[in-house]
Amino acid sequence: MDDEIRRKILSILDQHRIMTVATLRPDGWPQATTVGYVNEGLVLYFLCGLDSQKAKNLARDDRLSLTIDHDTADLMSITGLSMAARAHAVDDRAQAVKILDMLPRKYPEARPLPMKMPSPEQVRLFRVSPVVISILDYSRGFGHTDLVTC
Repeated sequence: MDDEIRRKILSILDQHRIMTVATLRPDGWPQATTVGYVNEGLVLYFLCGLDSQKAKNLARDDRLSLTIDHDTADLMSITGLSMAARAHAVDDRAQAVKILDMLPRKYPEARPLPMKMPSPEQVRLFRVSPVVISILDYSRGFGHTDLVTC
């Protein structure tokens, strides 16, 4: 991946706070859900309930697809990311605390947060490592994508 593509991906990640993740249900159907995220470089983190369907799906099959984008009235200004990735539970408590500390920084306008952040024992945290990233940028032409393998 060249530096320009990497900077574009990181810029999109930094401009957004939510993503849609799709996991595979036991019956084979994808389940798409919106979650908040934080990232360190190209690695993303999200949390969910300990017994959530996402957590159960990922315990069975670590493959995950995700999208990050935003709504726009101008068709030709659509930009976003789509990724095929692997998601693994974060089991190290120190790393989990670090990730939970990062989450409120994504919402600087909401300080103090209207809720108490959960402890690592109350949630399931996932580390999402991209395998393939598609960068969507209509400003370069209708449906234009750059596809990179990580």
